[in-house]
Amino acid sequence: MKPPVRLASTGTIIHGVSVGEVLGVSTLAGAKLIAGESGLGRIVQRLNVMEVPDVLAWVKPHELLLTTGYPLRNTPQSLSRLVADLDERGLAALAIKLGRYVDELPAEMVEQADRLGFPLILLPNDVGFDDILNQVLTDILNRQAGVLARAEEAHRALVHVVLAGGGLNEVTAEVAQLLDVAVAAVDGSGHLLATAGAPDQVAALRASIAREGPPVLPPGPAAGPAAGPARSGSPPAASGRGRPFASVPVLAGGHHHGRIVAYSPSSAIGDSDVGILERAATVAALVITRQDAVNAVESKYRADFLRDVLTGRAGTPERVTARARAFGWDLARPVTVLVAELDPEGDERSAQDRLVSCWTAAIRRHDPRGAVAGFSHEVVAVIDAGADASRVARDAAAAFADLPPATFSTGTSRPSTGADTLPEAYSQALKAARVGRQLHGPGAVAHFDQLGVYRLLSLVSDTGELHAFVRETLGPLASDDDAENADLRRTLQALLETNLNVAETARRLHFHYNTLRYRIGKLERILGNFTGDPHLRLNLTLALHVLRMRGI
Repeated sequence: MKPPVRLASTGTIIHGVSVGEVLGVSTLAGAKLIAGESGLGRIVQRLNVMEVPDVLAWVKPHELLLTTGYPLRNTPQSLSRLVADLDERGLAALAIKLGRYVDELPAEMVEQADRLGFPLILLPNDVGFDDILNQVLTDILNRQAGVLARAEEAHRALVHVVLAGGGLNEVTAEVAQLLDVAVAAVDGSGHLLATAGAPDQVAALRASIAREGPPVLPPGPAAGPAAGPARSGSPPAASGRGRPFASVPVLAGGHHHGRIVAYSPSSAIGDSDVGILERAATVAALVITRQDAVNAVESKYRADFLRDVLTGRAGTPERVTARARAFGWDLARPVTVLVAELDPEGDERSAQDRLVSCWTAAIRRHDPRGAVAGFSHEVVAVIDAGADASRVARDAAAAFADLPPATFSTGTSRPSTGADTLPEAYSQALKAARVGRQLHGPGAVAHFDQLGVYRLLSLVSDTGELHAFVRETLGPLASDDDAENADLRRTLQALLETNLNVAETARRLHFHYNTLRYRIGKLERILGNFTGDPHLRLNLTLALHVLRMRGI
């Protein structure tokens, strides 16, 4: 049996040395920089030799191009355009030997190289290209090996943090020690989750994030200054040199969980450091995913327990109080129950998760000892009876507003004096949320005591009896079989609300006075003499209220 064929790796170089470092090798001791000094920070990742006139088709970014000028010996005027063409293709520098085929470089070429920051290097005649290729490539490979070894060391250290059960504090501390910089973990909303490093540098990093937020570099080992602008207020870093700030996204499961941000006052964050930050971001994603799993289990336990409390299945008040204390809840004091129920058109899983997060944050701000848990289509909170429940609901709604078009309705119970009365309070809050939605539409906030007659009607458990009352009282107007029925009900509603004031009703409905008199006559033929019978008017008012509560 033949062994499987193994494809060779391309061995792509992703790190290199700067042009300034190339000039420091021994074989180039006699070389002279004649133009483009501002580009000494350009990175050399490979070398090439110019042997043909159409070399532009073969060059690659980050190359050091060596030439004797032989391909241009008959057209020296081409040298004037060569610098711009090479710079446009991202080359690092051009090194040339003079005297054999080209005696001198045009002044225009030197001026253009200085203007573009493109290094022009005059090579000594006694050095062979093979010596330059050998020594510079050796330096590049050594640099690559050093970077990979450092990255492997960082990888082992970060993996050890995860295996030892560490969190974001330990991850940022490890990165700060590895890179000797200030490091912060930031969530998707820009809130700091963990920081590490020298106190003064951490303070500067905190201020910068709070002020404008750091730029996020695209993923990849070669992410560097050329990938995006530097922070506002500072010039872009030269290619290959360090930068004061670097930021990489923390991604897991297709979700953006935040960023890992680093700061060095000496602008010492290089490309290889960004690679380590990316490894740290991967580890941070594992930590966050692990914590999310733990939180999901804990959230389920909290929700199950609170559901048992609100349905009266959690045991004695003493047992409820003791177990609630383990979750950080205080249910022994006077409390109020709030129910936030997703409105039907926004009933989605993602909206439910967001609803739980918004309410949890709101409860933590207003009552740290309050209980909050998410059920299948609602969130239930138990807060101090002295807290402003309407303000809590407004804060949660404001945080939830960035997720259109989902909305939720909120109901508030009467104060509950202890754990044994929480089931009744929960029922009140749930009815308030549902009746409030029916009366005021999606996004309503209603208190049980403010429902008036609707509170009494909601307490009637026999909905069949309610519907029978509506049919008996309104007769044919109880149904929508005829389009005119709804119009007549609106007229009746307006008459009852104005205490049979015909002029005011006509003004509200934009009817002529005689038209309204005709309608009143028609309504009395259907319903009876309601204008002269106050008991009939009361029954009609209640029947119309029940119709408004249809579906509850």
